[in-house]
Amino acid sequence: MELFGIHWAPLNVPLQRRLQTLAAGCWFVIMAFGGFMMWILTAYLIFFTSYWWLTLIYILWIKTLDKDTCEEGGRKSEWVRSWTWWRYFRDYFPVKLERVSFMDLDPKRNYLFCCFPHGMLCTGPFVAFGTNYGGFKEFFPNHKRMIMTLGQHFDAPFFREMVFGLGGCKASAKSIEHVLDEPHGGNIGILMVGGATEAFYCRPGQYKIILNKRKGFIKCALKSGSPLVPVFSFGETDVFDQVDNPEGSWVRSLQEWLKNYIGIAPAIPVGRGFFQYNFGLVPRRRPVTTVVGRPMEIPKIQNPTPEQVDEIHAKFKQCLIDLFEEQKRTYLKDAENVKLEIL
Repeated sequence: MELFGIHWAPLNVPLQRRLQTLAAGCWFVIMAFGGFMMWILTAYLIFFTSYWWLTLIYILWIKTLDKDTCEEGGRKSEWVRSWTWWRYFRDYFPVKLERVSFMDLDPKRNYLFCCFPHGMLCTGPFVAFGTNYGGFKEFFPNHKRMIMTLGQHFDAPFFREMVFGLGGCKASAKSIEHVLDEPHGGNIGILMVGGATEAFYCRPGQYKIILNKRKGFIKCALKSGSPLVPVFSFGETDVFDQVDNPEGSWVRSLQEWLKNYIGIAPAIPVGRGFFQYNFGLVPRRRPVTTVVGRPMEIPKIQNPTPEQVDEIHAKFKQCLIDLFEEQKRTYLKDAENVKLEIL
C-alpha cells in the first residue's frame, strides 16, 4: 500500500512475519549499538545500584583471568545458538546454507572457511555458522565451528558473553592458529577475510570484496597445513543499501577516520522500516544463500616465505572466482551482468 509517496506494509501481515521483522530489526540494533549499550548498563550498575561490587569483580575477571579466552577457542553455548529468535531472523530473509556437489570434510582435519562478502552485518555467515538454525550440523556433523570477529566485541561487558555463546573468537593470527592447530582435527575457523571495511562497498547487486592485500590468513593456514575453503554469500549485499559515499568524498574520509579510530566501519545503512518499505534500519527481505566451496589443499610450511604466501594467495583467489562464476547463475538474477570485483 502506497500513501503520501511511502510504501507501507499491509495491516493484515501475519504475526509470524511481524516477529521475523522484529528479529531482523533487533539484530541490527544489537550489532550496531549492543557493545555501547552494555557499557552504559555497566556504568549504571556500578554507580547507581547495590550490585556495584559484583560488576567490578566481573570487569576485573574480564581483564585478567578471561582476557585470553577469545584467542584460545572461545566458549560456545548451544543454548545461545539455539535461541528461537535466530530462527525468526533466518526466516525473515530467508538465509540458507548450501555446499557444492561432492564436497565433504575429513573429520580428522581442521579447515579455514574464508567467507565473502562481509556486507553490512555478515547475515549469511552469522545464520549459517553462528546459530543452530543454518544447517551446519546437517552438512558438517563432525566439526566444531569458531567464528572470527572483531576484538572490540570481547571488551564490552555482557555483550561479549553473547558473542562467545555464538562461537565467537578474536580475528587474530594467534586465534586462527589456535583453532587450526588442534591435533585431533574437527575444527573449522570461520573468517571474514575482507573484514568490516567491505561494508563500505555494500550495495545491492554489487559484489566488491577486499582480498588482494589480505594475506595473513594464508600464512596462518600454511603453518598448520589446513585446507582453505572459499565461501560465498549470494544476496548478502542486497539486504542493505547505504548513503552515497564515493571514495575521496568527505563522507568516506570521515568514515575511514572513524574506522581507524574505533576499529568498526561506520557505514550508514539504508534498509526499510518496521511498518514501511522506503527507508529505515531494518534489513530488506532478500534471500541470502551461503555456499561452501571445495577445500583447497595447501602444504604445511612452518615459516613460509613471502613468495610461497603469494603463490597460495593467487591460487585461492582463483578458487574463489571459480566458485562465484560457477554458482552465480543459481542464486542471482541477471547473473550474466553481475561481476565479482576484487580490490
